Amino acid sequence: MNAIAAPSKGAATRELILEQAYQLARHDGLEGLSIGTLALGVGMSKSGVFAHFGSREDLQLALLDFVSTRFVEFIKLPALKKPRGLPRLRAMIENWSEWGHIHQSGCVLLSAAVEYDGRQDSTLREHVRQQQSAWRDEIKRAVGLAVQVGDLRTDTDPSLLAFEIYALMLGLHHDAGLFGWEEANRHTSAALDRLFASYQP
Repeated sequence: MNAIAAPSKGAATRELILEQAYQLARHDGLEGLSIGTLALGVGMSKSGVFAHFGSREDLQLALLDFVSTRFVEFIKLPALKKPRGLPRLRAMIENWSEWGHIHQSGCVLLSAAVEYDGRQDSTLREHVRQQQSAWRDEIKRAVGLAVQVGDLRTDTDPSLLAFEIYALMLGLHHDAGLFGWEEANRHTSAALDRLFASYQP
């Protein structure tokens, strides 16, 4: 059996930088990401950080991809073990809720959507838009499978239901920080139950 190759020193350093950047961005957002603070946190010089990321924007883009990969691995991959249809869709939402619970103090992906939603002709804005669109497509795909297996009505509009689910999850993130996780999660769960009941055959 071939041994799994260990990551190169450069790749390991890059991972370390992104991990530290992730922790900083959770509290300060992508725009609050300081190369100086980041370099201090990983015990490197600013030029050492720039050796792995050519610019601050390159670092921000890499961080978005880093967090997006974690997000999908946390939410989608475990749900794929569930049967196609409503069980898989609900599993994705439950995992998404747990992600929100863990990231009450700050979700980089959501804060990025707020930071860049009004910036036209921005590379970062377009990157965020593409990521958010890709995740919306994942939800629409799961809804479509639920329609195919008969868990949801045949006239269900996947785009509309994906939007409604997304809106409720944004409400969960918003309320959890202001009013506490338990109340926000209870309201979101009840609203999701009502939403799915309205789409049942």
